[in-house]
Amino acid sequence: MGEFRVLEIKQSVFADNDKRAQELRDELKEKKVFLLNLMSSPGSGKTTTLSRTIEQLKDELKIGVMEADIDSDVDAETISNLGVRAIQLHTGGMCHLDADMTRQGLEGLKTGDLDLAILENVGNLVCPAEFDTGAVKNAMILSVPEGDDKPLKYPLMFSICDVVLINKIDVLPYFDFDMEKCRKNILMRNPNAKVIPICARTGEGIEEWTNWLKEEVRGWQS
Repeated sequence: MGEFRVLEIKQSVFADNDKRAQELRDELKEKKVFLLNLMSSPGSGKTTTLSRTIEQLKDELKIGVMEADIDSDVDAETISNLGVRAIQLHTGGMCHLDADMTRQGLEGLKTGDLDLAILENVGNLVCPAEFDTGAVKNAMILSVPEGDDKPLKYPLMFSICDVVLINKIDVLPYFDFDMEKCRKNILMRNPNAKVIPICARTGEGIEEWTNWLKEEVRGWQS
């Protein structure tokens, strides 16, 4: 039997991406641009939450948004109508963005005068969690209809997030969703995660979220 070598491709890819992600963060720090990576599964209310966030902060911060999707430009059009700079990133079938792809997006967004750049990542709870985009902070949205056991099913996603927004709390009476159990499951995966219940539709909890984000941006710029 002939000799062969086993190459740890996945490990090599992640190590290279981590290096590029840190380089990107260092550059953003110099420019005082805060990059937020916003993740969730489809249908969680990501674009609606982002719209509420922009409405709250656009008079205080200069904001730009990168909308990542496999195809379509629906979300970018929605966000641009709010009066902020927005571009659409098509991933060509890929289910995530890595650091190099994020860098390309930032170059297209032209971040020179921005305080806050937001990457609305591709909608799923698996692939985006595996790749460091170079973001300063990671945020994710978990909606009530998805269930309080999601942190148990997708541990990596919850372990890398600095803040978890639990959206659609207005429908809590209609779903078997235990808020305290969900919070406990999240903190079991990530004791440092901040958990904020919100309703993007009504605006409940949005101020707490945007105050947290604003403080993080100002801290990054100081």
